[in-house]
Amino acid sequence: MLNPKRIEFSETGAPAKVARCVESTALSSPGPGEVVVSIRYAPVNPADLNYLEGNYGKKATLPAVPGNEGAGVVSAVGDGVESVKEGDAVILLDFIGAWQSQVCVPERCVLRVAPDIDLKQAAMLKVNPPTAWLVLESFIKLEPRTWVAQNAANSGVGRALIQLARMRGLRTVNFVRRPELADELKASGANLVFEDSADGYAAAKEALGDDSPPLASNAVGGDSALRLMDLLAPEGIHVTYGAMSRLPLKVPNSFLIFREIQIRGLWVTKWMERSGEEEIRRVLLELSEMMNSGDLTLPVAAVYSPDNITDALKHAQEGGRDGKILLEFKA
Repeated sequence: MLNPKRIEFSETGAPAKVARCVESTALSSPGPGEVVVSIRYAPVNPADLNYLEGNYGKKATLPAVPGNEGAGVVSAVGDGVESVKEGDAVILLDFIGAWQSQVCVPERCVLRVAPDIDLKQAAMLKVNPPTAWLVLESFIKLEPRTWVAQNAANSGVGRALIQLARMRGLRTVNFVRRPELADELKASGANLVFEDSADGYAAAKEALGDDSPPLASNAVGGDSALRLMDLLAPEGIHVTYGAMSRLPLKVPNSFLIFREIQIRGLWVTKWMERSGEEEIRRVLLELSEMMNSGDLTLPVAAVYSPDNITDALKHAQEGGRDGKILLEFKA
């Protein structure tokens, strides 16, 4: 491998200021039970930005390499490795440090995916699709044609939830900051799309009538989260997996006392820590098959080389993006 590189940071702070691209050492000799993966693509997720800022649920031991997920090709295997071989396409599991040309990890930290899968899509498999899957599967049994509400519907999780709900025969009522996204989201399976505002929620209430959703997915917080709660059916479940506005949830007492709204949280990392390896692999393989067939796709806004990490991180923090920012590590 020519000129392997990694992104690292030695202090926490503004991502574009603390992250830097440095030369790294080519890896070729994994130990027993280990796998060397040549990373091809790694996305920039909000969690990665929080990790660089020092605000993530797991604190970095500095200097550190960010990157919650990535996809690549196995370039070497150690003695005793059975689940993958050299040349297999894989994603990384249970690992932070994907923003580098190569990683050497235990065999359990990789999952083989279809050889012809789009590695850009595979790089986005581990975080957003299973989060959407968990929202739909973990809190309440949803019958076909049941409504599910969500904000941040154009986010990675939001788009995955729309597509997974469509495949399950569910209906989604979606809220976005930019109403011009409505046609695009409807083309991917969204039933209703409204602006994330007081007027948008009023229009959604009118459209739903008495058929209120029993489940809502919140990635924003603040007033947006409050409006989702107001939209829920009695005893409905409000699941928070993100806080894009960085504003807290303020729950009116009446929602808890008279309507018995349930407030729940979701962090896909905790699910991976608590679940058995068989369950994690089953869910991710199911989702990867959907990706490979084209039933589940996530948009990419731009692809950057690691040398342009500053521009990549600035772009990732801009509003109005239509897709993920990916880092591409050349073979």
